Amino acid sequence: MPRAILDEEQIHPAVRARVAGHQQAIVQEVIAAVRSNDVVVVGMKQNPFPKKACAALEQAGQPFRYLEYGSYLNHWRERNALKLWTGWPTFPMVFVKGTLVGGYNDLKALIDSGELQRLVAR
Repeated sequence: MPRAILDEEQIHPAVRARVAGHQQAIVQEVIAAVRSNDVVVVGMKQNPFPKKACAALEQAGQPFRYLEYGSYLNHWRERNALKLWTGWPTFPMVFVKGTLVGGYNDLKALIDSGELQRLVAR
């Protein structure tokens, strides 16, 4: 099922630039990291799941890049831009070879099944 995204034609021309540019610095930073690293974990302080994802990758011997943006009490607007961009509602956001693979539980399943190694080897 395709993800529902408001069509650009349904955004009034007077606000399109504001919508398109909202918090784009953080999005562009993640895009650059995803382009230049096989595995990227995007997380935040105080949330145990990004730490679990990093630990699982370390245990698997898989190099990765970690980006951390604020905590529960700050930088939430910036993190919301990442959620809008990806459609993924929680942290961490894990990317493998440019593809969002989900969060910690999804990453763990990829590691346990051996699929992570296959994806990285492509």
